[in-house]
Amino acid sequence: MIDHDATDQLAALRAGTVTARELMAQTLDRIDRLNPAVNAVVALRDRDRLLDEADHAPPGPLQGLPMAIKDLAETAGIVTSHGSPAFRDNVPDEDCPMVARLRRAGAVIIGKTNTPEFGLGSHSYNPVYGVTRNPYDLTRSAGGSSGGAGAALASRMVALADGSDMMGSLRNPAGWNNVFGFRPSYGLVAGGGPGDVFLDQLSTEGPMARSIRDLELLLAIQSEHDPRHPHASGPYRDAGPRGKLRIGWLADWGGAYATEPGVLELCEAAVGVFESLGHSVTILPPPFPAEALWQAWTVLRSWAIAGNSGALLRQSPDMIKPELQWEIEQGLAVTAEDVRKASAIRSDWFRCTAGMEVDILALPSAQLFAFDAGWHWPKAIGRTAMDTYHRWMEVAVPASLTGLPALCVPAGFGLAGTPMGLQLIGHRGRDAAVLNLGRDYEAATNWIAQQPEV
Repeated sequence: MIDHDATDQLAALRAGTVTARELMAQTLDRIDRLNPAVNAVVALRDRDRLLDEADHAPPGPLQGLPMAIKDLAETAGIVTSHGSPAFRDNVPDEDCPMVARLRRAGAVIIGKTNTPEFGLGSHSYNPVYGVTRNPYDLTRSAGGSSGGAGAALASRMVALADGSDMMGSLRNPAGWNNVFGFRPSYGLVAGGGPGDVFLDQLSTEGPMARSIRDLELLLAIQSEHDPRHPHASGPYRDAGPRGKLRIGWLADWGGAYATEPGVLELCEAAVGVFESLGHSVTILPPPFPAEALWQAWTVLRSWAIAGNSGALLRQSPDMIKPELQWEIEQGLAVTAEDVRKASAIRSDWFRCTAGMEVDILALPSAQLFAFDAGWHWPKAIGRTAMDTYHRWMEVAVPASLTGLPALCVPAGFGLAGTPMGLQLIGHRGRDAAVLNLGRDYEAATNWIAQQPEV
């Protein structure tokens, strides 16, 4: 049963063909067998306690479904380490709003999914739990920062997984693990807590799954309207009838994005599927200077990170990774004029996307295939040096900078046998159109059936 998607599992629970206790036992048995090699699920809770909770799961759309929460989301009663030694003993008293929604929906929280320290970087390793490995090749990275979620889905340890995305953290691990990941429009999944809600709109939570219907199932729960969040636009609703869409294929942004051989060929073939389904595909020239997007992104990202995490550099400088130290230092050096210029570029790009004569922009979900799990990050793609720890994920910036909905769909496998994904980026607020297009693609392809042999 646990090899089926969440929708099928929940239908079986409702029909009584499997009990919640049986499903939990199967899930924990799978984790016991596979997780020592993959290291996707961390802070796993006591088996007997979980079996008992499965028996008494509250009614709701996820009643009795085992779920593990990304280790950046505050989860009551479970260590939420953020992958950092500074928080290795952090056990929150309360759930963050998104986790609270999942519990109310009947999900049984079994533990956490691994992430890079503080979610920085698209490779899930940290000094608390170690490296999450790609189920399709255990010598390779599972991506990040939702790498534990992606690997747990691919290896069928869970059927649904939450994630979050600032710079591709829902899209990169989905692509590298042959599953679906969706970054919703900013505000559809309302974040919680006090703090700025105007200037920092770079990150959002969202769903990961092995089917589009499962993505929508989880998104509908994650996007429950929260009156405490003034940008909240949920809940998610399917837009209804689907029409033919205009898709703009951007490839490597006119050569601006260094790309490993094989990536563009796979993604271009995936784009061709849409043409066979009657959608129109246009090869687009770069619609905006890539270097301007990067300039705006690095200023706003570092500035936001410094504002949110700057105290860590003062209080625990020896307990945070060099990449976070660098981000904070960069952010603290930013001037008001730097932020204004970066936001002006962001605004120009937003206007540009709003006026495009296509409905969807298509790009690879990463610029290279899953790399060696022992690396911190790739220092070069081909002959192009990566001048920062995240430059190899520059392809994620166009959607992230302006909060556009972006779906990663499986695009196939490279010569080394690891997966790649394709981003489908829509207009702000048109999440259902993006997901409906993904459903068309899912029906025409069957990449998900190619399970890892782990």
